[in-house]
Amino acid sequence: MSDRTINLTDTVYRYILEHSVREHPVLKELREATKGIPHAGMQISPEQGQLMALLVKTIGARRTIEVGVFTGYSSLSVALALPPEGRIVACDVSAEWTAIAKRHWEKAGVAAKVDLRLAPALGTLDALLAAGEAGRYDFAFIDADKGNYPGYYERCLALVRAGGLVAIDNTLWNGWVADAAHQEDDTRAIRAFNDALLADRRIDLSLVPIGDGMTLALKR
Repeated sequence: MSDRTINLTDTVYRYILEHSVREHPVLKELREATKGIPHAGMQISPEQGQLMALLVKTIGARRTIEVGVFTGYSSLSVALALPPEGRIVACDVSAEWTAIAKRHWEKAGVAAKVDLRLAPALGTLDALLAAGEAGRYDFAFIDADKGNYPGYYERCLALVRAGGLVAIDNTLWNGWVADAAHQEDDTRAIRAFNDALLADRRIDLSLVPIGDGMTLALKR
């Protein structure tokens, strides 16, 4: 999907980048390396990565979760923002794409912060819960297959502490969620997910029009 904030002119978007984004050199290198590979549009935008890093610092996060690593831009953004003892449990199924991520984690000096789990994420999250990890994480980011968003969300909400944050990507889905003409499976799945979060009184909620839409759910 889109790798930039929707409904902005090119001029305004460029202004945002030039006047707010302080992209780490390895993040920039990773973004450039990802441009030429299939599904490059799955990478988050630089301003979105910077917002996530700011949020992680704001809540004092140390233990975090990522569902959907791809080539590692989001996990690298978070890892750079974490303190030296900070850790990310990073869930993905692609050895090929995460190999790119691992190279850049190493180059940025944050590889020790990332615990990569190459397995279906629902199983990894269930294993964390079974190990007594509920309420022991500060932040989670979900950016994976859309049909499983409800399952990822419920598990991440259980794993984060009260006052912890769950961020979910692609919740505007190129604007199609607001267009009844679009009835694709993923579009309908995200629509239903957005409706469910609106009604979820366990969280404080904001759907931020950044990148392809990012929902922030603060656990009460």
